[in-house]
Amino acid sequence: MKLKTTALLITSLLVLAGCDQAEKSAQQLMGKAAESAKQAIDDTHKAAEQALSDATGGLISKKESTEKDAEKTESSSQEI
Repeated sequence: MKLKTTALLITSLLVLAGCDQAEKSAQQLMGKAAESAKQAIDDTHKAAEQALSDATGGLISKKESTEKDAEKTESSSQEI
């Protein structure tokens, strides 16, 4: 009887250890998948910005840089 109980406890511990390892592996895979998804989103965003810039002849990016320059000028004049 003690042998069966001991064997059952050891088996249970091995199963739990296996589950813990499987959980760690799953977490690693999820982390890698999330990083890959983030990279894909960033790449898509850059491609969309480039396509928009090409389609508008760079007018939008020029407008944004002009607005940024204006903000810098205002903030530098406020510091004086």
